[in-house]
Amino acid sequence: MTLPTFLSLPERSTKPRTVGLTHVLDKGMTPESAQSALATAARFIDVWKFGWGTAYIDTALPDKLAMLKDYGIHACLGGTLLEISWAQGKAQDCLDWAADVGFDTVEVSRGVAPMTLGDKHDLLRRAAAAFVVLSEVGNKDPEKVLTPEQWTAEVASDLTAGANWVITEGRESGTVGIYRADGSIREDVVAAAVLGGGIERVLFEAPRKDQQAWLIREFGCDVNLANIPADEVPALETLRLGLRADTCDLTRQWQPA
Repeated sequence: MTLPTFLSLPERSTKPRTVGLTHVLDKGMTPESAQSALATAARFIDVWKFGWGTAYIDTALPDKLAMLKDYGIHACLGGTLLEISWAQGKAQDCLDWAADVGFDTVEVSRGVAPMTLGDKHDLLRRAAAAFVVLSEVGNKDPEKVLTPEQWTAEVASDLTAGANWVITEGRESGTVGIYRADGSIREDVVAAAVLGGGIERVLFEAPRKDQQAWLIREFGCDVNLANIPADEVPALETLRLGLRADTCDLTRQWQPA
């Protein structure tokens, strides 16, 4: 169907996007569920991450990778699988396998493995030779908190080492990294990450609506957002466009009919 055009809405970037990215977290969806989500919202999705190590055990992986290629969406290997591979001395085996099966994007993180920043940058450089690379900054352990200065430095150095974009840790729960345990935003850390990479090169993990709304209000509709549940992408797009109460005041001039 032809979509309506009578409202004045924010100007959104279009695919292939370099800003305003929406990054989806696949926690082990069936091919049928993935196809349903893509049929509804593929035009809004830029990166589809196979979370944690799900790609390693997903027998439907070839079918899902083929779907993503057809829709022009980056298929991203989750960072945890690459970290575990690195810890076992199998990082190159993991990268070779990812290329063979059809991933075009990988995430490089150090949220689980005892990886130094130098180790991470070496892995980033290796990955960047064959893939679009998303690095991740922050730790999954809520007790291991980086200072704002450390956030700025690591974001900047990851980009220098070959990352295309940097993801700020938030987990699927939205309670670590750039968030406090209650899900509220550590504004100083967000500012530090942006200082290190610029708003166009940073993706904020934001699984919760209140977090998404805050980031959109702070940085505009083309802020890069990650770890979005696949079935919530259309709802996020309405936030971006000011079509929900949480963000409508930023984009609309109220006038009587």
